[in-house]
Amino acid sequence: MKAAVMGAGQWGTTFAQVLCDAGTHTEVLARSAELAEAINSSHENAEYLPGIALAPDLHATGNAAEALAGADVVVLAVPAQTLRDNLTAWCPLLPPEAALVSLMKGIEHGTHQRMSEVIGEVTGAGADRIAVISGPNLAREIAQRQYAATVVASAEETLAKTLQQACHTPYFRPYTNPDVLGCELGGAVKNVIAIAVGIAVGMGLGVNTTAMLITRGLAEISRLGEVLGADAHTFAGLAGMGDLVATCSSPLSRNRTYGENLGRGLSLAEAAASTSQVTEGVKSAGPVLELARAHAVEMPITEVVAGVTSGQIDIGQAAMLLVSRSAKPERYGV
Repeated sequence: MKAAVMGAGQWGTTFAQVLCDAGTHTEVLARSAELAEAINSSHENAEYLPGIALAPDLHATGNAAEALAGADVVVLAVPAQTLRDNLTAWCPLLPPEAALVSLMKGIEHGTHQRMSEVIGEVTGAGADRIAVISGPNLAREIAQRQYAATVVASAEETLAKTLQQACHTPYFRPYTNPDVLGCELGGAVKNVIAIAVGIAVGMGLGVNTTAMLITRGLAEISRLGEVLGADAHTFAGLAGMGDLVATCSSPLSRNRTYGENLGRGLSLAEAAASTSQVTEGVKSAGPVLELARAHAVEMPITEVVAGVTSGQIDIGQAAMLLVSRSAKPERYGV
C-alpha cells in the first residue's frame, strides 16, 4: 500500500511519519521543492517540527503528480478553507480508486460543508471511499512518538479497518467509528471553544472558568450534532470530549494560544501574526455559527467567539455577554 499525504505542515508531516512507522509506504507533498529536499536530506521539517528527527524512510516531494502516482490512500492535510481549490487542482492526478482521507478540522465558508462533503463534491467520490481522522492529536507530541489515540471515521467499515491497520503503531492507537458527521463536527467546533478557553486563561481566570467553558462547549457541540443527525456517543469519545480537552488544555494548541494572546490584550492582527500556521477556529467560528442559526440551535460560546474574531465584540464585552445570560436547565435546546 502507498499513501500520499498532501501537505507537509505540522500535522501532515506527523501523520506521514505515523504511516511510515506502521509500515505503510508514504510520500508527503511539501509546498516547495526546497522544503521537500530539506526533509529528505536532514530528516527534519525545521519549519513546522524543529528539533524532531523524522523517520528516515519518509520521503517528501514538491511535485503533486509524483506524490499521487500509484497511491492507494490520499491523505489531505491542508488548511480547511483551501481544500476546495487544492483538491480541484489535484483531481486530474488522483488515482481513480484511491481512498480519500481528511485530516482537516473545519467548516467551509459559504457552503457550511464539512471537509468530507467538500471532498465528495469536488471529486465525485462516494462515501465508501472517504474517511476522516480526528481525535486528541497534538502533532508535536505524536511526532515525538508519545502515546496517543485517534478515530478513523468512515461510512464504509472495510475502509475504516484498512486505514486503522495502515496507521496503527505501538504509540498511536486508532479506533473506528461510522459517525463521520459527529467526528468532523467535534473536530471543527472544539477549535472555536478552545479560543474561548484561551481568552479566559489570558485574562487570568482560573480552572473553574475553563472547566465551565469546556463543559458548556461540549453541550453546544452536542446540541448541534443531535439536530444534524450525529451519534451522541461520538461526543463522549476521542473525537468529541477527547479532542476538546486536549485542544483547550494544551499550550501546543494554536487555537488556545490565539485566544490567550487576545485575553492578554493583543489585537486581532497581533494575535494572528504570533503564529505562522493557520488557526482553524478563527476561520470556522463564523460558518459554525451560521450553521447553528440555520438549524435554530443556540450556541452562545460560539456566538461570542465569532463576534470577537470578526472584530464586532471586544474582550470585555465577551465575558459580560456570557455571564449575563438568563438561567437555564443544564440540558436544553433539543
